[in-house]
Amino acid sequence: MLPRPLVTCRPLLLMTAGAAIGWTAPGALPFKASPVPGGVAVVALPDAPAPPVVTYRGEPVLVRRSGRSWAAVVGIPLSAEAGRDEIRADGRAVSFTIRPKRYAEQRVRLENPRQVTPDPEDEARIAREQALMGPAWKARPEGLVPSLSFRQPTPGGLTASFGLRRVFNGQPRSPHSGLDIKAPAGQAVRAPAAGVVVLTGDFFFSGNAVFLAHGEGVVSLFAHLSKIRVREGQRLEAGDILGDVGKTGRATGPHLHWSLSLNNARVDPRLFLAGKP
Repeated sequence: MLPRPLVTCRPLLLMTAGAAIGWTAPGALPFKASPVPGGVAVVALPDAPAPPVVTYRGEPVLVRRSGRSWAAVVGIPLSAEAGRDEIRADGRAVSFTIRPKRYAEQRVRLENPRQVTPDPEDEARIAREQALMGPAWKARPEGLVPSLSFRQPTPGGLTASFGLRRVFNGQPRSPHSGLDIKAPAGQAVRAPAAGVVVLTGDFFFSGNAVFLAHGEGVVSLFAHLSKIRVREGQRLEAGDILGDVGKTGRATGPHLHWSLSLNNARVDPRLFLAGKP
């Protein structure tokens, strides 16, 4: 049965459909725009006295001041195709361009065949877990404004793992939607930015995991933990310990899997890294 969740930049240019504008203080954003599948587009918006309501593929989008106007910070899912796309700003279409990117392939051998092809009981568990995770990915705690600048959550080497087209035991599976950090079992994992713990639990693929919502639809997932050290509803500041590195769930060895989501789209956390732990 499914275990119950524990209660427990520099200045950059914004590429738009027809022009480029620069971020200037106080609106400078400390991350690298990368309008590719799994990246982030920064889209200039029409002038307005107040920030417009923006959606992308039906999901609310973060909006920030750009000089005297506004811009949308859009997370682009790995499944997106290159070419023209659009957001909706106060109901009006604003177009932008997604550039192509091809990610490398990763072949992994797993000893447990059920982690490649789950049996019916596993599939039922996974479905229940997805029902729990869905709202966590969309969490928007009131009063939290994400800085969009993150510190690496645990010391270790970063792998080029985000976006890898994975093949387990010869079977193609979903692309890797997070960043792996090589680290020894038991090493502390810390919040890369302030947030509220919105879900914890022991999940089929992610193992012991913590969902941390940073505000305005920006959410982190920390997976494969050996121990969870926080409870749901707990407010964390940057640097607070949330768990320990492990190899629970679908993992071949100890490491931290960190996923970062904007507007319910998993994006490369490296775009937002501002420093080491």
